[in-house]
Amino acid sequence: MSNSLNTINGVPVTSATTSTSSSSSTPGGALDKDAFLQLLVKQMQYQDPLSPQDNSAYVAQLAQFSSLEQMTNVASGMTNVSSVVGNINSSLLVAQLNGMIGQNIQWTDDNKTTYSGKVLGVSLSNGAPSIVAQASGSSKSVSVPVGQITLIGANATANTAASTQA
Repeated sequence: MSNSLNTINGVPVTSATTSTSSSSSTPGGALDKDAFLQLLVKQMQYQDPLSPQDNSAYVAQLAQFSSLEQMTNVASGMTNVSSVVGNINSSLLVAQLNGMIGQNIQWTDDNKTTYSGKVLGVSLSNGAPSIVAQASGSSKSVSVPVGQITLIGANATANTAASTQA
């Protein structure tokens, strides 16, 4: 009687439960390629001998899985390329901003106040480059996001007296 309780459709319960618990899975519940292959082997091992599955079905499953794995690899590669391109863009911007050191600039802050001063350097914060500038008439240096720069060059100092507050 204990034998009938330990089997499901003639398959011992212990072998069915240990095969699924040892399969690999990725975070989020998605099965990886090793788990898929283990599942395929178990499917072949426990198929009904009186009506076996057609070999073409196994080949079709393997082909689908192979193409899915290749698409996953391509998507992963595209993510890496995107990261590299982002780093190159940041590097180019920093190199261009380095050429501004010593030049006069004019910028507007979040309150629409216009300032002018001299570029002292370039800083990176969380991957975003900004200018380190010293405002005219001040001894403090400030970080100016690139998007707030309104004028670069000799004309930036000519508008110092015209700094406005909107």
